[in-house]
Amino acid sequence: MAGRRNGGGERPPSEAGVITLKEVRQHPAIDAYVRQADTHLAAMGYTEHGYRHCGLVSSIAGNILRRLGRPARLVELAEIAGYTHDLGNCASRDRHWVVGAVMVGQILEQLGVPYPEIAVIMGAIGNHEEPEGFPVNDVSAAVILADKTDVHRSRVRNRDLATFDIHDRVNYAVVHSFLDVEPAHKEITLTLKIETEICQVMEYFEIFLSRMVMCRRAAEFLDCRFRLEINGAKLL
Repeated sequence: MAGRRNGGGERPPSEAGVITLKEVRQHPAIDAYVRQADTHLAAMGYTEHGYRHCGLVSSIAGNILRRLGRPARLVELAEIAGYTHDLGNCASRDRHWVVGAVMVGQILEQLGVPYPEIAVIMGAIGNHEEPEGFPVNDVSAAVILADKTDVHRSRVRNRDLATFDIHDRVNYAVVHSFLDVEPAHKEITLTLKIETEICQVMEYFEIFLSRMVMCRRAAEFLDCRFRLEINGAKLL
């Protein structure tokens, strides 16, 4: 049986070309690109985009489709796409979603992943960022929801409140964030607790309105409604 390329050498293929999330996370090229992408964004002053963000987006994207009763393999594709969605940042922040889709597509092809699965993952990565991003398949919709709702204090690198920009301030103000999927009611709800002495609710909408629009479209693609609740108040 022929081996497949794995970044640093040959190894036996997974059964029938099925790649797992565990294998993706352990792939030497993907691991290096995730780490370097976060290093580059740190140098540019962006919030955390490393293991925490990639792992969380992966977990939430998979959970969304799992809760909505999608097939197990589609759930894993969402987890893989979620983990690799920001890989392109290791090359450039500008249009990193397009760069990342190509990079991940090439790696998955080397691993012998079936082309239809590669196409689904590439579509999700290539459509996850505003303003052009759009839910083009179930995996794409799940990744958009998982990525755009990751707002939390733990993403802020800068701990000097006096030098916060609005992105730092909004993220730092959020002390609780949870995305709830309710299949029976066909609702996907983002619940936030914001410390308003740090950031007013209107500031959240000032920088995240386009993200909430993307979330609404993604939820509708999954035949659900998107809801937003901040400090107990239902805003969407």
